[in-house]
Amino acid sequence: MRWKGRRGSSNIDDRRGSGRRMRIPSGRRARAGGGLGLTGIVVVAGIAWFLGINPLTLLGQLDGGGFQAPQSQAPRSAADDETAQFVSVVLADTENTWGQLLDRHGADYPEPTLVLFSGSVSSACGYASSATGPFYCGADSKLYIDLAFYQELASQLNAPGDFAQAYVLAHEVGHHIQNVLGILPEFHKAKRTMSKEEGNALSVRVELQADCFAGIWAHYAARQQGFVEEGDIDEALNAASRIGDDTLQRQSQGYVVPESFNHGTSAQRARWFKKGFQSGRIEACDTFRAESL
Repeated sequence: MRWKGRRGSSNIDDRRGSGRRMRIPSGRRARAGGGLGLTGIVVVAGIAWFLGINPLTLLGQLDGGGFQAPQSQAPRSAADDETAQFVSVVLADTENTWGQLLDRHGADYPEPTLVLFSGSVSSACGYASSATGPFYCGADSKLYIDLAFYQELASQLNAPGDFAQAYVLAHEVGHHIQNVLGILPEFHKAKRTMSKEEGNALSVRVELQADCFAGIWAHYAARQQGFVEEGDIDEALNAASRIGDDTLQRQSQGYVVPESFNHGTSAQRARWFKKGFQSGRIEACDTFRAESL
């Protein structure tokens, strides 16, 4: 990615180290949320259809993750301001993309805040450590990431590259889109009514939709001259496949337990990212009506 020299987001809350705040000028402010519009109605209708069969839920207190940090964490290096600048540029580009897309469908886009932390962090969804991996909290509309995760992504999960890192952030932004469209609130209404196995199955659909939304961002990023380089999309597809439930379970315990999957298989995650990338359409990401994932 040729990201240097591009606008960075001002929606960065840097809590690393001493807790100092890093504010990167952007000139854009978050807009207040508005109506769902046509696209929101279509997506939520898909959830209602699914509700006719089974209630919906999300597992756990955090609204969305999709990435599991390895069990053994390597010591974190000194805070890397260049990496922080990089994620601010990626976040800014997601703001541009989703602001324009939702505007076309009659909805405003309240921009999320990205919280950078090291070691552990307190959010409106509760306390989390770096081992949690990157996550999104709908209660405060914030994305959370310890940038040391990117070291683990490359070294332990075998998914190197700046676009692999961008995919991780775009996936968490995908959960924010779900929150804006009213999808996550619908999940929470019925989260206590499902068995663990049913909840896992539904969580897979949530995560795959966030992967598809990440693909939509990549679709528009690739259309910008000089931004996305050859091989970048392959990096994202590799990252999506490396963090599939089946791959992670096979690496950690030598066998897989499909009923415990809650993020999707490697093939599913890559497939839904690619679907969003190829279509660039929110409607193409309706994982809730999909007969086959």
